[in-house]
Amino acid sequence: MPDENVPSPATTPDAPEPGASPRARPTPGCGGAALLGVLLLAGTLAWGSWASTDFPRVAPEDMADRALQRSQKAYTVLGFKRTIAPGVEDIGVSTENTLGSSFCHDGGLLGLEDKTVDGAYAMSHSWALDHVPASQAVPGLRRLHRFLQDEGWNVTSYREGKRGTSWDLFVQRDDGEERMSFTWYPDREYFTGGATVPCAYDPEWKNGDVGPAGDQQRPPAFGAAQRNQ
Repeated sequence: MPDENVPSPATTPDAPEPGASPRARPTPGCGGAALLGVLLLAGTLAWGSWASTDFPRVAPEDMADRALQRSQKAYTVLGFKRTIAPGVEDIGVSTENTLGSSFCHDGGLLGLEDKTVDGAYAMSHSWALDHVPASQAVPGLRRLHRFLQDEGWNVTSYREGKRGTSWDLFVQRDDGEERMSFTWYPDREYFTGGATVPCAYDPEWKNGDVGPAGDQQRPPAFGAAQRNQ
């Protein structure tokens, strides 16, 4: 340090040479280790950023079919027999059978950004049934809960409602890239389900396209008619 007074070797024979104190002496390889740590961190962040957008190239109709298959399997395990026509007339009241598409996001090198990824989309399928009594919903949800656990899904939330509150089941796998959710509202006897599949790049996406790919997909009739597919 500039203001530090170091005793002269003439007055203190045993004193080390200025700058030769063990505390001041640089440790061999210290700078190299620090540089290596920085490079490893940068490499890890760069890999994480690249991997977060390393989506497969899959047509929206194929990912829509994958989401439908997830929903159909759950619907069969729940034991429902009705067929649901495409569309929805009154959200939260009527039956529903719809496909949706959303943007995929990139957090950037440090994970602090929130950018949409050009050409990437995440497809989801939503369905709902009205007039579902407890005699159907309760054993169905308990059976589905056990089934999905046995199939390797991670159950992130499971709640058996009390005193008229809703019953909920939420599962995911592949680090949350694939998700399903189910809710039964006993006061309205209304049951909802949904499946979201991982992000993918639309092979036909072009610069200038707006909206997420696949947002025009329309599902077929869903439910009992497709049980053997």
